[in-house]
Amino acid sequence: MAERNLDFDRVIERRNTRSLKYDFAADWGMPEDVLPLWVADMDFKTSSYIEDALAERVKEGIFGYSEVKTPYFEIVRDWMVRRHDWKPQEEWLVKTPGVVTALAMAVKAYTEPGDAVLIQLPVYYPFAEVIEDNGRRVVSSPLFRGEDNRYHMNFEDFEEKIIQNEVKLFLLCNPHNPVGRVWTKEELIRLGDICMKHHVIVVSDEIHQDFVFQGKHQVFAGLKKEYEERCVVCTSPSKTFNLATMVLSNIFIPNQELRKRFQKQLDAAGISQLGIMGLIACETAYSLGEEWYLAMLEYVRGNIGFVKSYVEEKLPGVTMTAHEGTYLVWLDFSGTGLSEKELEERIVHKARLWLDDGGMFGEGGKGFQRINVACPRSTLEEAMKRLEEAIKETCG
Repeated sequence: MAERNLDFDRVIERRNTRSLKYDFAADWGMPEDVLPLWVADMDFKTSSYIEDALAERVKEGIFGYSEVKTPYFEIVRDWMVRRHDWKPQEEWLVKTPGVVTALAMAVKAYTEPGDAVLIQLPVYYPFAEVIEDNGRRVVSSPLFRGEDNRYHMNFEDFEEKIIQNEVKLFLLCNPHNPVGRVWTKEELIRLGDICMKHHVIVVSDEIHQDFVFQGKHQVFAGLKKEYEERCVVCTSPSKTFNLATMVLSNIFIPNQELRKRFQKQLDAAGISQLGIMGLIACETAYSLGEEWYLAMLEYVRGNIGFVKSYVEEKLPGVTMTAHEGTYLVWLDFSGTGLSEKELEERIVHKARLWLDDGGMFGEGGKGFQRINVACPRSTLEEAMKRLEEAIKETCG
């Protein structure tokens, strides 16, 4: 049986499918006819092997409580070994309904109300939400954009923030959403050594680990043995195989005591068995979906190149940040001279585009927009043409 879903140019109608991306524009204050390139799911069908496996399970007609055994772990482990040169152990695995859930559980497990939790803004906005909503304090060591058009860490500021705020927990985004950095081994070791020196637990969100276009993804726990003892590694097939609605993540916690504390918070929240469809989708994705994944990755790589060329040639005042990882491109509109309000007006009401405004990612995000390029090229072309017209009207 061959993979069937390799036509990434095919436009699939997602309206009226209960899609958060397409069917809730008015609920979010957007025009009904807006073209959405915001939330991080893809407009591609997932692997046909996953489709078939789920269809077969549905035929059973009984949807009772479910769980998986060792073969599930072995499939996940083998993907990590094959794709990321990292070999986790079975006892490290804790399954959760999504990475954001895992972040919230970690905040509750490893800190107390009022404690400081460190992040690096601008960053995926749920990082700050799970800290604040659980009564902890957000402390940021902001990233900065260098002359190379890439974002970098300020290690001196990072350590200073830990000391000044008695930080116990750091949430790392690796690769980084939204700025598109794939952190190098050297960067992560320098950061990791600072955390170990000050006894800071590192929770590494690695959900975008399979979208690397420059450099190599480094699993934080695999860099040094001592990191294993003070870290949580969050992974999921949801971004890689477009399975967000399956609500499943594989969280690896090597340290037994940290794992117990994390599991206690899951138990306290009433989270136990996950849905069988997500478990089957994960097994199938990692065991049979690699052909689809590799083809999709190259298609997305082409889309990133298309956006880069389009921005450079046709969007005066707009700069695309150097892109290394994720399928979320970070565009700087500061050169257009538009205020935040004017920029929103141009993008939403003139271009009729729904992007993610940079301000939602915190300090350093103002004047930026995040655009999801995991869609058919024709959709992306239409979006960029609309953006060009809106910007030309302003800057032309």
